Amino acid sequence: MTHDTPSGAAAPDPRREAALAALRRVYDPEMPVNIYELGLIYGLEVDPAGVASVRMTLTAPNCPVAGTLPGEVERAVRAVPGVTDVKLELTFDPPWSKDRMSEAAKLALGIEDIIPIARLRR
Repeated sequence: MTHDTPSGAAAPDPRREAALAALRRVYDPEMPVNIYELGLIYGLEVDPAGVASVRMTLTAPNCPVAGTLPGEVERAVRAVPGVTDVKLELTFDPPWSKDRMSEAAKLALGIEDIIPIARLRR
């Protein structure tokens, strides 16, 4: 949901923005990067009634936190003021890969240089 601003442009829903901030405080215990930057969150919407729909994945189906991380995500989003319910979908389609990580996450984990070589060749 978005709100109209005086200029007529749509403003982001503050509940969605707060839910994103909450997700940035949830960490995979095996990595020093939050799950949002890791690219584990595929989608987040908050409807007018305050129901948050979260579509997420794990790094692998047999991930050691498969039994706990989705519950942590649900609790974090449910704690956001204005969120009345959370519908969480755990999916492995498409499968997670390091390409879903932000550049900041890749840098923090030492996976790649911050500027991919392909960009330097331009």
